[in-house]
Amino acid sequence: MRILAPRLREEVFALLPEGVEVAFLDGPWPQAADLFLPPFGQEEVVRRVLEEVEVRVVQTLSAGVDWILPLIPEGVVLCDGSGIHDAPVAEWTVMALLALLKDLPGFWEAQREGRWAPRRLLDLEGKAVLLLGYGAIGRAVEARLRPFGVEVLPVAKHPKPGVYTREDLPHLLPRADALVLLLPLTPETRGIVDRDFLGAMKPGALLVNAGRGGLVDTGALLEALKAGRIRAALDVTDPEPLPGDHPLWRAPGLLLTPHVAGLSEGFSRRAARFLREQAERYLRGEPLLNVVREGY
Repeated sequence: MRILAPRLREEVFALLPEGVEVAFLDGPWPQAADLFLPPFGQEEVVRRVLEEVEVRVVQTLSAGVDWILPLIPEGVVLCDGSGIHDAPVAEWTVMALLALLKDLPGFWEAQREGRWAPRRLLDLEGKAVLLLGYGAIGRAVEARLRPFGVEVLPVAKHPKPGVYTREDLPHLLPRADALVLLLPLTPETRGIVDRDFLGAMKPGALLVNAGRGGLVDTGALLEALKAGRIRAALDVTDPEPLPGDHPLWRAPGLLLTPHVAGLSEGFSRRAARFLREQAERYLRGEPLLNVVREGY
């Protein structure tokens, strides 16, 4: 078995089964590769590899595949990296909720100005948090929120016991104190959080986007933030990266991080365990993990 990959930390490949070869993109490319790990966001490199190398399986290490879907030739299997980023993205989400509720940005500003500014803070306990997108990351977020005494309102694409669907959003949005976006970006979900959606949210609610920037209508979000109807925490934006002169940087009530929720010290360890299992399944001829269907 041969894997073609960008040059990542050695730890990522340390658990591969004996006999699996790894060729790197900065060296000679093989004529064929069983598994190709595409470098995130480098569409031109990915396009060249898929034109010049006979690839059987494309395995992203990102959970989202919206950026690479249009590049996958017919007959090539695409698998995503769901499970690798569950813990850090869930931790970022909890951090964002707490930071907004406890107004850490405001206290940081007061500290820089030398102002002693005590005020009454909000609790996470007792809040209703709507999870729009209830896959592996959504379940990881739920597991971390439950001990805080949070009412979790999970929403998934398909109905399941105890899980809402998007048809339930009209009566869930006015009820939720916070909305966490964890959806993949598809033609169906692009711009789902528009002016009407934001207008249906509970006044003073929190919007946390750990999914994709394109899920949110940026103009409508700016209007809602400036009006003080909601506050938000974004790890992803549209456009991305965010230009230095973009009004989001200065929007009131907004906490912004540069798409780092899934970047953590444990990435290499988790990726190594995932790649080992995927390679073992491939070698045994078993069904692969996370095969992308229905666009995601």
